[in-house]
Amino acid sequence: MSNDGPDSALEGRGAASDLRLPPRERDKPRRTRRRTTTDRAALRSAAFLTAGALAIPLLTSCSSDDPAGKPLAAQDIAPAARELVADGGTLRWAVDDVPETLNTFQSDADAATSRIAQAVLPSMYRMDAAGRPVRNADYLESAKVVDTEPKQVVVYKLNQQAVWSDGREIGAADFAAQWRALSGKDSAYWTARNAGYDRIEKIERGANDLEVKVTFARPYADWRSLFSPLYPKDVMGTPDSFNDGARRKLKVTAGPFALKKVDRKNDQVTLARNPRWWGRPAKLSEIDLMAVPRDKRADALAAGKIDLAEIDPSGAQRIALADRAKSGTNTPLQGASPLMGSVGGGRVAAKSLRSWALAHGTDEDAADDEVRALAKQRKKIAKLRKQQETLRGFEVRKSLEPAFTQLALNGSEGPLADERVRRAVARALDREALAEAVLKPLGLPAVPVGSHLALAGQEDYADNSGAIGGQDTAEAQALLADAGWVPGGPIKEQKKGEKAAGSKGKKADDESEGGDDGTYIVGEDNKGDTKNNGHNGEDGSKHLADGKQYGEKHLKQGGAPGAYAPKGTAAPGGAAAAQLAKDGKPLTLRFVLPSGDGSETLRTVAERISKMLARVGIRTDIVKVSDDSYFKDHIAAGQYDLALYSWPASAFPATDARPIYAKPVPAADGSLDVEQNYTRVGTDQVDQLFDQAMATLDDDESRDLIRKADSRIWAAAGSIPLYQRPQLTAAKKDVANAGAFGFQTPVYEDMGFLKKGARPSASAS
Repeated sequence: MSNDGPDSALEGRGAASDLRLPPRERDKPRRTRRRTTTDRAALRSAAFLTAGALAIPLLTSCSSDDPAGKPLAAQDIAPAARELVADGGTLRWAVDDVPETLNTFQSDADAATSRIAQAVLPSMYRMDAAGRPVRNADYLESAKVVDTEPKQVVVYKLNQQAVWSDGREIGAADFAAQWRALSGKDSAYWTARNAGYDRIEKIERGANDLEVKVTFARPYADWRSLFSPLYPKDVMGTPDSFNDGARRKLKVTAGPFALKKVDRKNDQVTLARNPRWWGRPAKLSEIDLMAVPRDKRADALAAGKIDLAEIDPSGAQRIALADRAKSGTNTPLQGASPLMGSVGGGRVAAKSLRSWALAHGTDEDAADDEVRALAKQRKKIAKLRKQQETLRGFEVRKSLEPAFTQLALNGSEGPLADERVRRAVARALDREALAEAVLKPLGLPAVPVGSHLALAGQEDYADNSGAIGGQDTAEAQALLADAGWVPGGPIKEQKKGEKAAGSKGKKADDESEGGDDGTYIVGEDNKGDTKNNGHNGEDGSKHLADGKQYGEKHLKQGGAPGAYAPKGTAAPGGAAAAQLAKDGKPLTLRFVLPSGDGSETLRTVAERISKMLARVGIRTDIVKVSDDSYFKDHIAAGQYDLALYSWPASAFPATDARPIYAKPVPAADGSLDVEQNYTRVGTDQVDQLFDQAMATLDDDESRDLIRKADSRIWAAAGSIPLYQRPQLTAAKKDVANAGAFGFQTPVYEDMGFLKKGARPSASAS
């Protein structure tokens, strides 16, 4: 939904990457990933069942109290005025992987691609701390709509100092080349997205070289989303340069930093201070983006190899313990003879141990073995002490990530094709309890997300969850009864390998990995009990991937999208309701989860949800599949009933969220085109509201339409937002203006190391 998300969502190298959001059509052949935003109303099918639909109150204009509110958590970046930041130095910053492409408009772009683009390329607008777009004055003096009739016209006035690294002025030729490449009219360009650019009719030079005049064929409310980032015409000018030229190098840039080197052998990208930068000079000499898997980052921090890294809760706990530990405490060795003494004994302790052993009848070889064991243990503890000392130089900066974790319900077939059953699932969930379990132990605001289309603090945010209602066991059971699911009904004997009433899929033992990590039914005997099933997250919380713009490379880098949960979180109590059945089949939903080592906490969250559903009579068949297969073969392919993954927030939901919630339509080959709507739940009315919001230039009216669309998405119950993802960043204590950025686009030129004796200030300037 943003340039980083699914991008972001799901997200590499191990099951714990920060690519946490589902892919943008990642599983489609490369030449067919192009998407355009067109009116497909005539093609849309009315096949979706809407039984039991309830009336949804329409939102009217906003009251004096802005429902958008403020961000639930402020960014945490140790802000410091520039005069307090030293000139020079190299910041070693962990990323999930060296990106496959440096072109953010290609389908395999990931979070690292966006991070590089933010540092080395122009952007007309950037996000502020509340997730709202603001003009980037380094490139843009002004931008405004100057005409609406007969066509919408936007005039950009560029900063007269803005130049590319080759000395050429940034201008209309670059805007026009990017528009032609992303307009969708030339299939030779392998683009992942072109929404907005397909609405442009022409781009011209304005009154002078510093003006760019953009005329739209159709009104476009989200025009501020365009040209961020802006690539030079050298990249966008031809299909070859777009498709291949910008994948591994960027010869021409225009940011506070320039791309110095992409070192795939050593998994590192080096950004160097741009000597032609006209804005405030970058404080750092270099930024090294170093590929470090999430499960290796705590060790990399302890070894002094990196300065800044997003980490999981267990890594944060390790830093906190190191900070509390007393420096210089001797650690007694355990399991050794009495004379081994402390680690600090050195050669004296070793000599005393050998003498003691010989005096007590031990032969010389055995005594020497004891001494060697002592030396080995001393080295190990000395190493641990050194690591602990290094970790004391770090602190954990925390905020909430601009992304939310959701429970997805596949409405294409099975029980969940009935809207009443989907709503029953929603009414069975205690979203407050889930948010508290994940966020409260981290000291972060435990507030459930109330919108599919924005997060608290963003202009389009309003809590519209009332359209479906809160947790209510009786109401959930009534909805199930109305849909024909009753307790104690006759159940036909299932054939071997036959699924219950849920979605189709492979046999569980063909999909799962790790022996007993197969299928079990929550709600039947004690198989779903976390203390008995061997995957209760006891080995620590992990950060789960959910989409690199998710999808995508994130699967290679880090597993599946999703959630965080505290170490050792137990499933809620409460007796399961009686088995429900209909037409001889039990009500059992197939809950697909990733099986990788970094997904323990995701499974813990799923088990809590399964316990909640069991209390209203819904059984869950939990199936664990490989991380590589999770998104591509199950979520995107529709082979699941329930799943957990995340979506990033967007400042432009009319554009970015539409493909996620658009009603699926038949494709030319007879398949169903779901775009990014992996729940397969959509309505014509939601599509119409998105189209109207995209076409109106009245900000208040557009906001109203977005909130109405969100109410209807809630009522359709295709996905249930749960909580905003936590963002934990380990930073050296002297690193300033970097950390848990929250919504805000990082200001790369202000990052650096504090001068000796300086402390972070109230705000950076």
